[in-house]
Amino acid sequence: MFILMLFIFTVGYTLIIFEHKIKINKAASALLLGVLTWTAYILGGKEILSLGLSRSWNEFSSQLINPLNTETVREFIAHHQLPEHISEIAGIILFLLGAMTIVEVIDSYQGFRILTDKIRTTKKIKLLWLISFLTFFLSAILDNLTTTIVMVALMRKLSRDTHDRWLFAGLIVISANSGGAWSPIGDVTTIMLWIGGQITAVSIIKTIFIPSLVSMVVPLTILSFFIKGKIKHPSLKENEMREFVPYRDQVTILIAGVFALISVPVFKTYTHLPPYMGMLLGLGFLWFYTDLRFHFNGKKDLRKLNVNRILKEVDTPTILFFLGILSGVAALQSAGHLDVLSVWLADKIGNIYVINVFIGLISSVIDNVPLVAASIGMYDVANPDAIGYASFFVQNGDFWSFLAYCAGTGGSVLIIGSAAGVAAMGLEKIDFFWYIKHISWLALLGYLSGALTFWLITLI
Repeated sequence: MFILMLFIFTVGYTLIIFEHKIKINKAASALLLGVLTWTAYILGGKEILSLGLSRSWNEFSSQLINPLNTETVREFIAHHQLPEHISEIAGIILFLLGAMTIVEVIDSYQGFRILTDKIRTTKKIKLLWLISFLTFFLSAILDNLTTTIVMVALMRKLSRDTHDRWLFAGLIVISANSGGAWSPIGDVTTIMLWIGGQITAVSIIKTIFIPSLVSMVVPLTILSFFIKGKIKHPSLKENEMREFVPYRDQVTILIAGVFALISVPVFKTYTHLPPYMGMLLGLGFLWFYTDLRFHFNGKKDLRKLNVNRILKEVDTPTILFFLGILSGVAALQSAGHLDVLSVWLADKIGNIYVINVFIGLISSVIDNVPLVAASIGMYDVANPDAIGYASFFVQNGDFWSFLAYCAGTGGSVLIIGSAAGVAAMGLEKIDFFWYIKHISWLALLGYLSGALTFWLITLI
């Protein structure tokens, strides 16, 4: 069953990759992948857990007299491990749902038109650099997922050409992941390392900013030699019914929506509640305001823009795709597959820089969160006075700082390797193989260039 779980994940992952070839929605494949992986796990739980590869099981069973009986094993998997992972996944899903809804509300009230009208340039190269740098710094303030959703929505208002939007979306993914890597609140993995005490906020900014910037600028510079011409701005369609939204209301909703997004990390810092609570709070205020302000103002058209109707426009398949793929990865983490991978890297490679580069590349296939979680579990934060090899693992040591960079930016190599990529893929319906052909090699060059930059900085 241990091997069967890996087989199910591989088959499901392959179906996701070939979505456009087989015409089966990736959300369906992901849901099957997630549920069947857990099914194989619980049916073969006694056999799998007897291998001793699951750290959570080893901790749970250490105080039991006869742990390896069928009833105890199934109780552990169904009522301990699964709820724990579902709780974490639900936080991501709720965060994504809240962010996508807020963006959709801003879009419905033409809030993004205020921004697009300020962007006068029609040159693709100039716009590409503008969007990339804006994404890079915005993702450090918000996070890479929220920023990607906002910037992809913004690009829809700036270009009507699908190929151009896909190219821009690819650079948005790279820029969002690069920008999130150097900020303690820009990516889930940096948040994990920050909260866990492996890194500090000031140190990660000082250490990772330049490598992260390089990882964005390199692909951006290369693509600038290939992209030419002017952008084709989309025209408003008659059936979008946008002309009745007053400019004052556009501004109000834009400000309220952006404030709701920006306030999420602030809310988390002061309350210590999960980020999704801050996102849902922002959505609740925006929903309350729009109902209060517009629902009873006598304008029939504006009533069509209340949030309960806008919710129907949110991309539900993308949310379900997240649910399925994260569930599958959680099952592999629970059964010990990812721990086996981490131990293999440590035993066979040894060099902490090469290990982290591999972790970053693997994160383009497997979600970076469980990979970082496994790495945190493998190594303790060393004593501040540690010398030699152990010095790599002190707080703000090279291992932890480089792990933050690699895990944050490596996912850009494949479009389904990061939350930002998955969001862009779902929103713009980007083909997996198109991304590999046009973006992956750029992301890989940027990733390796940033990694080399980090290594050179450590030598100085």
